[in-house]
Amino acid sequence: MTRRRAEDFLELVARGRRGRLKLYIGFAAGVGKTYRMLEESHALGKRGVDVVLGFVETHGRSETAALVEGLEVVPRQVFTYRDVAVEEMDLDAVLARKPQVAVVDELAHTNVPLCRNRKRYQDVEELLAAGINVIGAFNVQHLESLNDLVDRATGIRVRETIPDSFLKSADQVVNLDLAVEDLHERLRAGRIYAPDKVQRALEGFFQQENLSTLRELALREVAESLDRATGSRTRAGAEPQQMGGGWGRLMVALSSSPPHAATLLRRGSRMAGRLNTDWFVVYVETPGEAPHLIDAEAQRHLLANIEMARELGAEVVRLKGKDPVAALLDFARSHGVGHIIVGRSRQPWWKRVMGLASDVRLLREGEGFDIHVVSFEAPREERRP
Repeated sequence: MTRRRAEDFLELVARGRRGRLKLYIGFAAGVGKTYRMLEESHALGKRGVDVVLGFVETHGRSETAALVEGLEVVPRQVFTYRDVAVEEMDLDAVLARKPQVAVVDELAHTNVPLCRNRKRYQDVEELLAAGINVIGAFNVQHLESLNDLVDRATGIRVRETIPDSFLKSADQVVNLDLAVEDLHERLRAGRIYAPDKVQRALEGFFQQENLSTLRELALREVAESLDRATGSRTRAGAEPQQMGGGWGRLMVALSSSPPHAATLLRRGSRMAGRLNTDWFVVYVETPGEAPHLIDAEAQRHLLANIEMARELGAEVVRLKGKDPVAALLDFARSHGVGHIIVGRSRQPWWKRVMGLASDVRLLREGEGFDIHVVSFEAPREERRP
């Protein structure tokens, strides 16, 4: 990525009342996200911009800590939770201070339950809504849609995530790239973690293969975000029919209680991002699945899946019909859909043999659409022990 100047962000700041968002993305701790945010803060300050540090975590790194000096820091709010003192960003204090730019680190962080918002990125959304511009940072593995891919590639399940819709709302996205060998050198030199943690890190998350995979994901994600920004300008106002089946919108078909809904939704989000197109999550409520007929647990799962779909940036549509396949195809034809994603059917084998399973019917009856049937099992030779 070309290094952005502080002036570039100032141009965006001047364009609207809602705050502007700039994101630094890395692929691991130690690539320099916080360092670069602090450098930019000093550059903006020299130009007369009112900048405060809403929340910055130096992790004890002396070079990073040195850059905090000379910058205004909003004191953290201390909560006592389960007899432990926890420091969080003081959202109300930043809102009251109302700077031109607030710097907020580690956006995927989960706040202590006593906070108003569950996640730190939601705190940032409040700042943006109040007209405060934000410079923030996170690592690419925290993107919700990449959760399954990162787990398969590295064997590490990331628990704290950020919805893709948040990334898509950013006005600037900057990738901080670094050769894996250089990152290992920083790690061994004690510039990332304390010396007693270095070997464990090298044998765990910081393995060469893991970092190479995450680096590739970060490079691809930023490239796609730039493509989305360019595409949204060049294709603004285009009718769905003009895009044709090769482009088209994307639709994810969701049943009332699919066991792998999260995987299906993440796949849809990734594909929609690559295609630079709008996407729908469509649920067909059959007469036997009316809210008063399905149990409370199934209803809870459905609502959770709908909420996740919205966080990932999808438009959620709830249809009613006796035949889900017919309803899905009617919706797809009337809304310019070119791609349909569906999970592999778990219906009885005899329905598949007779061609009655939903995925088989979509393949047979969905002429003109690209149908993507997602299997939730890896090929046997690829499964991890």
